[in-house]
Amino acid sequence: MNFLEKLKPVGLLLLRWGLGVIFFYSGYPMLFGDSRRIVEFFGSIGLPAYLVYVAGAIELFGGCLLIAGLFTRIAGLLLTVVMAVAIWKAHMGKGVLAVNEYAYPLALAVGAFALATCGAGAISLDKLIFRDKA
Repeated sequence: MNFLEKLKPVGLLLLRWGLGVIFFYSGYPMLFGDSRRIVEFFGSIGLPAYLVYVAGAIELFGGCLLIAGLFTRIAGLLLTVVMAVAIWKAHMGKGVLAVNEYAYPLALAVGAFALATCGAGAISLDKLIFRDKA
């Protein structure tokens, strides 16, 4: 299985790119799209309107940071928190056993948390700029 270990940088790159595109695509309409509809939804689940813009900024810019591999651990942690709040406030209405209700944000949260704990990998701006001393 040593050959898989050699592919770890590529795996982390693909994980970053995949999650980054999804988060960018999700955050963009919160900031530049029909935010009125999203503000109404946030209000219906008990969240203040300004959180639409906070979540949108975290998702849009966090997605960009993941794609670039810059400040990956911080971006991953913030995105994990956003997805945890989304699961808690928007997707848990039918209970914890209704996994199909929250599977998508859960997968995003777990992927973002994996990047927060593992880092961006060797093919990233983090590695280029903040060379590991270990």
